[in-house]
Amino acid sequence: MTASQTPTTAEELRAAGLRVTAARVALLEIVRDGDHLDVEEIASGVRDRVGHISLQAVYEALHALTAAGLLRRIEPAGSPARFEGRIGDNHHHVVCRSCGVVADVDCAVGEVPCLTASDSHGFVIDEAEVIYWGLCPACSTASSS
Repeated sequence: MTASQTPTTAEELRAAGLRVTAARVALLEIVRDGDHLDVEEIASGVRDRVGHISLQAVYEALHALTAAGLLRRIEPAGSPARFEGRIGDNHHHVVCRSCGVVADVDCAVGEVPCLTASDSHGFVIDEAEVIYWGLCPACSTASSS
């Protein structure tokens, strides 16, 4: 593979030291093509592509892919964990209080950790995770009518 070619999903899994299976390939592609999907949505998408897969197998694959740095897990308060394929940057999220839709928000500073803690308590801080809350445009319009 030349430097200009994008690695395949299978090659990415191998490079991360993970076994390549049809379910893992489908799962990784579904999360990357989706928009902050929860486990049920991911499982449904994998089943559509490869047939039966247990929810436990989906959880195990998500854990392995997240631990390998191929996916990111976010956990907005009051909602199930969601997964995304946007990794390697320090972006944040905005969540609608009404419908729960999640969207990416780029870091305002552009470099990690994006925020400076008022007191680091001796920690070497290398990342900040911010979740903004509000109403999405659809819910905002609906609540004002």
